[in-house]
Amino acid sequence: LKVIAIDEQLRVIYEDNVHFDKDLPEFKTQGGVYIHSDRLTVTSPVLMWVKQHGSVYWKKGSSQILKNASSELPLHQSLKGCFSVSDSPIWMDSSTTSQCRELEKAVGGAQHLASVTGSRAYERFTGNQIAKIYSQNPEVYQQTERISLVSSFAASLFLGTYAPIDYSDGSGMNLLQIWEKTWSKSCLDACAPGLEERLGCPVPSHSVLGPISPYYSQRYGFSPDCKVVAFTGDNPASLAGMRLQEGDIAISLGTSDTLFLWIQEPTPALEGHILCNPVDSQTYMALLCFKNGSLMRERIRDDCASGSWDEFSKALSSTAAGNSGNLGFYFDVMEITPEAVGIHRFNRDNQKVSRFPKEVEIRALIEGQFMAKRIHAEKLGYKVLPRTRILATGGASHNKKILQVLSDVFNAPVFTIDTANSACLGSAYRAIHGLVAERNVSLADVVKLAPEPSLAVTPTPGAEEVNLFAASIMEKRVVTVLSGFLENISKNPSCL
Repeated sequence: LKVIAIDEQLRVIYEDNVHFDKDLPEFKTQGGVYIHSDRLTVTSPVLMWVKQHGSVYWKKGSSQILKNASSELPLHQSLKGCFSVSDSPIWMDSSTTSQCRELEKAVGGAQHLASVTGSRAYERFTGNQIAKIYSQNPEVYQQTERISLVSSFAASLFLGTYAPIDYSDGSGMNLLQIWEKTWSKSCLDACAPGLEERLGCPVPSHSVLGPISPYYSQRYGFSPDCKVVAFTGDNPASLAGMRLQEGDIAISLGTSDTLFLWIQEPTPALEGHILCNPVDSQTYMALLCFKNGSLMRERIRDDCASGSWDEFSKALSSTAAGNSGNLGFYFDVMEITPEAVGIHRFNRDNQKVSRFPKEVEIRALIEGQFMAKRIHAEKLGYKVLPRTRILATGGASHNKKILQVLSDVFNAPVFTIDTANSACLGSAYRAIHGLVAERNVSLADVVKLAPEPSLAVTPTPGAEEVNLFAASIMEKRVVTVLSGFLENISKNPSCL
């Protein structure tokens, strides 16, 4: 749990954090969570935690306790009897596969669910977690008067009353119609009865919810005039912290590679997520996650460049954009986007081959990773604009040769940005923005004083045409890889 405070010049003036295991040992967590005996169910004590995709179940009568919390007592003492579920499911939980399949079936299939809510059914999404609780513990569900996300739960503590769920975090539940920005009746009915009144009405992410609770004024000296702006999830807050604008991409090059996209007219698909934009309620953001990130790059570095990034970079520079028609898919672990595994190489004659020369292998890996990102981003409705910027973070963002390939594939300049605690910083920016958003002031106007990202590389002239042709071939070869993978699975299910 982290906190940041900024001043009027957007300078960070205070930072702190709570390490659950170390600072709150009485909860006996490991990594801030309890992993249950089935190894699928992962929960965390409500009185301790804040995690993405978590949910909180308020017991009947809790609203009055929250409203009248005594400033003489720590909050956890006042609220200890308020929760019908003491250990709440969080984002690491993957025990709701059957609920996911039931939800998709109830609404007409995975693609239809994605078209309505922005994503196909995912185990960690709150709607499926609620369905599991209702199915397994209906009496607990009946005792529940309100269900909060972590974000709206935290806002409720500051507000002294139940805070509404914001559009952006609410669109990661498999329950919100992202176009109408209202709850989907068919999704609600598929998960549990009486769910709409337990969720309350969602609100724009920039909404001012009201003044801070007297509890904080009396106990901690907050000004009674302090306003509470709707809280949101960590991914939407990170988009605000990185100050993305229309057409921009943020890419985190870590153990997994993650893309954040600002999209005007999304086309939800089975892969990736479409969420309501937290800083512009008329637009959307997209998330794409790729499991084979830095570990895959490091493995090819070790195999083809003697473990040296310098040698890796020289090899990458020695080959031309498009790699003379040689393409590869590199999935050491089961990939999310697309759902496939294994190493698949194709030469310029579209023949599958078992190996490439080392320098060709290195470019095939890097170019293939970034082409896949562009292909899947465009499937979700993303368009590269003349003003597009790519904001790169994570370990590989320090390698300019890798960034050059990224720039060439997307035909856009790449900037590097310090995103330490970007979700926290984005929350602070959003708090300022919320106070002026009703006057049509954009987040970009609010954060003009924040440090600008650093320009790293610009596109190589002529590279885009080569890469677009290669990407069109790569799209066709994805079908070859997936059909071969599915055929192998049907013959040998144990290989999973």
